[in-house]
Amino acid sequence: MSKRPHWLDNAVFYEIYPQSFKDTDGDGIGNINGITEKLPYIKELGCTAIWINPCYESPFGDAGYDISDHCRVAPRYGSNDDLIRLFEVAHRLGLHVLLDLVPGHTSWEHPWFKESMKAERNEFTDRYVWTDSVWEEPEGYGSLRGISERDGSCAVNFFTHQPALNYGFYKPDRPWQQAMDSEGAAATREALKNVMRFWLSRGCDGFRVDMAGSLIKNDEEQKGNIALWQDISSFLEKEYPKAAMVSEWGEPSQSLAGGFHMDFLLHFGSSHYNDLFRCERPFFGGEGDASAFVAKYIDSYERSQRKGLICIPSGNHDMDRLARHIKGDKRKLAFAFLLSMPGVPYIYYGDEIGMNYVEGLTSVEGGYGRTGSRSPMQWDSTNNAGFSSAPSQELYIPIDPDPDRPTAEAQLSDGKSLRSEVKRLIEIRQEHKALQSLGEIEFVCDGAEGKPLAYIRSCENERIFIAVNPTDKPFELSVSGVLSDMIYSFGSGAELSGNTCIIGAGSAVFIKLGGDNNDEAL
Repeated sequence: MSKRPHWLDNAVFYEIYPQSFKDTDGDGIGNINGITEKLPYIKELGCTAIWINPCYESPFGDAGYDISDHCRVAPRYGSNDDLIRLFEVAHRLGLHVLLDLVPGHTSWEHPWFKESMKAERNEFTDRYVWTDSVWEEPEGYGSLRGISERDGSCAVNFFTHQPALNYGFYKPDRPWQQAMDSEGAAATREALKNVMRFWLSRGCDGFRVDMAGSLIKNDEEQKGNIALWQDISSFLEKEYPKAAMVSEWGEPSQSLAGGFHMDFLLHFGSSHYNDLFRCERPFFGGEGDASAFVAKYIDSYERSQRKGLICIPSGNHDMDRLARHIKGDKRKLAFAFLLSMPGVPYIYYGDEIGMNYVEGLTSVEGGYGRTGSRSPMQWDSTNNAGFSSAPSQELYIPIDPDPDRPTAEAQLSDGKSLRSEVKRLIEIRQEHKALQSLGEIEFVCDGAEGKPLAYIRSCENERIFIAVNPTDKPFELSVSGVLSDMIYSFGSGAELSGNTCIIGAGSAVFIKLGGDNNDEAL
């Protein structure tokens, strides 16, 4: 997409899992009106936009990622009118709203799929990926078969109840594999555009796109998926030029070529994102190694023409809570990193107060090991942590039982809390263009074991040196240029002398940098 919405340039997102955020009708499940009620809280934190996980009609076999009606809010969350009102209130507060777009599959209860199961041809016969015989499964995919009068097996994405939509095959090699330009694949693409039209025309500001690089099959080099999204980007440029598109792809050079404005780092694949926050010895735990992450980041940065449009989340609904592996004040160091990197930072609801991963929960709506990261937001010290007035046994997921669980209310009034530090970091980010999405980055130290992460962010004439040291020892760093004003310091801070910085153990600093622009990585 040639034109990027300028509000993305300084955006800070807050991700909301709607069923766990705020319940206003006492049924134990969060709802749209609960999100609307809490928009001022998000605004006060300093976030400029929200991403709402799927809130559409669904049988909820996968927490709403199994959609049965793309254009209707699930009744348990409220109505379409409630969501439109949320858009309006958010816009009055200066916030933007991205909805979750799930293009790769639907629920097996979707009317499209029910029609596609029929033996007689109809407009939905080719909406999904079907083989020609019930005895042949699509290689490399799970499948549904023996469930209908239609002769064939249907490919599925992820869970059995999520039949894969047909966008075509880049290299068809079986009679039943349709080409990207086939009538069936084209109809699916147009149906997706219609879903986007529906919500954009009602006030949505764009979409975070689930598994965006997985739609075209037999596409090892992603050329087909890039072409598909270029087509969708052209449609948006013509009809909704202000729409923002953020991809869950994990390869920025590919997603940006497809027309996306920004791309998410993934917690799987080649990003080494988990080396920082979620592994046996995470970097921000104080003993890990970030060098593989930095090497991959630099590779992605260079291959995407140094655009810096790589989003790093604090976490999300699919991974362990940040607080499960990063303890105490080291969480503040993690946020010093997250809020000083290029691209748009995403804060998963509750991470700003250090919500725990709740251990030992029974799976809820396909959550399995992810369920512990989806517990209700902890607002205050009242019943159910202020999430809901329902009896505790009727909550969507149990509240964290820890008597010392953090709450937003307590942290709002504590200037030394994690939330207060996150707010402070957002304020500093917003005061300096070099720290925002498009500021360039050069690494000074790659966070190899025993070393800090250090890098220089720059934009126009502003250059800022950042060092984050979660280790238990101070470390000396040198840059070409003069270290001058300290604009942020946490922990014991740093000792400065000319172009040299000795950063203390468990500390983070942001320092203005003047002088020579030819920085040497040490």
